[in-house]
Amino acid sequence: MIEKIRIIKQRFDEVSDLIIQPNIITDQKRYVKLNKEYKDLNALVQKGDEYQNVVNNIKEANEIISDKSDDEMVEMAKMELLELNEILPKLEDDLKFMLIPKDPEDAKNIVVEIRAGTGGDEASIFAGDLYRMYTKFANDKGWKTEIEDISEGTSGGFKEIIFSVTGDDVYGTMKFESGVHRVQRVPQTETQGRVHTSAATVMVLPEAEEFDIDLKMSDVRVDYFCASGPGGQSVNTTYSAVRLTHEPSGIVAQCQDQKSQHKNKDKAFKVLRTRLYEQELQKKLEEDSAKRNSLVSSGDRSAKIRTYNYPQGRVTEHRIGLTLYDLSNIINGDIHKIIEELKLHENAEKLKANDDTI
Repeated sequence: MIEKIRIIKQRFDEVSDLIIQPNIITDQKRYVKLNKEYKDLNALVQKGDEYQNVVNNIKEANEIISDKSDDEMVEMAKMELLELNEILPKLEDDLKFMLIPKDPEDAKNIVVEIRAGTGGDEASIFAGDLYRMYTKFANDKGWKTEIEDISEGTSGGFKEIIFSVTGDDVYGTMKFESGVHRVQRVPQTETQGRVHTSAATVMVLPEAEEFDIDLKMSDVRVDYFCASGPGGQSVNTTYSAVRLTHEPSGIVAQCQDQKSQHKNKDKAFKVLRTRLYEQELQKKLEEDSAKRNSLVSSGDRSAKIRTYNYPQGRVTEHRIGLTLYDLSNIINGDIHKIIEELKLHENAEKLKANDDTI
C-alpha cells in the first residue's frame, strides 16, 4: 500500500505541474481531463498521508514499547497503539475503494429518456410516475432538471419524455437506472379490480460535451416543423420545432418544447451529441462486460431491472435481489437506498478485480 501511495503522490505532482502550463490551459479537452484527475488524486494523496502518519505512529509506539526505559511512556505507547490498530484497517479499506479505477463518465451530467412500453395508457401513466420520481430525487440531491422533449400520453403521463439533469457526479449515481422498469397495480380504468402489469424503459446517457464528439454539420440534416400538443397558438402555428438527422448513423433528435426555434435547435443538438456519444460508449461497455460480469455497466437496455408492486407496497431490484416494502416513499423520489446498494455491489465487484494490483 505504501508503494502505491508513493506512485500516486508522484503522479499528483506531475499533474499539479501540467495544469498550470499555458499549452495545457489552451487545450480545453485536455485541461478539463487533467483538472478532474487533479481533484481525484488530491483526495487520494490526503487519505494516503493520513494512512502514512498512522503507520509511522504505530512504528514509533512499537519502538517505545520495545525500549522499556520509561514505564510511563511505555504505558502511553500501548494505549496509543490500541487506538491506532483500530484506525488502520478502516483507512486501508477507504484507500482500497478510492484506488478502484473510476469511470471517467461518472462526473458527467446526463440526458434521461423515459419511454412507455407495454401496457397502453397505464404504461404512459407509469412513465410519468418515473419522471416525477427522478425529478424529486434530483431536487433532493440539489441537481437541476430541464425537459428537452416531450410526447404526452392520451390519458396522462408520457409516451416519451427526455430531460437533462445537471449537478455533481450525476451519471455515476443515475447510470444504474437504465433498463426496463415494471409496474404491477390496478389501473384507474379497471372496473373489476384486476392487477395489470405495465412497463417503461429508462435510458440514462452521459451528456456529451462539444469536444467529446466530432460532429460535422455537413452530416446533419435540419428540418423545421410546427410543434404539436399543448403550448398555445404561438407554438403550434410557427415552425419552432426542430428535427435533426445524423445521416451517417440515422440517429434522430428533435425538440419542440420551447417557443424559440433557436433554443429548440440548441436542445436538439445536445440530445444528438449525447446519443452519438452513447453509441460509442456502448461499444466500450460491451467490451468491459465481456471481460467481467458487471450487473449495471453491461448496457443491456432490454433487461428487466426493477418491479414496483402496488398491492404489496413492494419494490424489487432484480439485479441484486433487493426487496423493499417502501413503495410510496420510493415512487416519491426516495431511491437513495436502492442506488447505494447497487453502488456497493458494483464496487465490491471492482475491488475483487483490482485486489491483485492494490
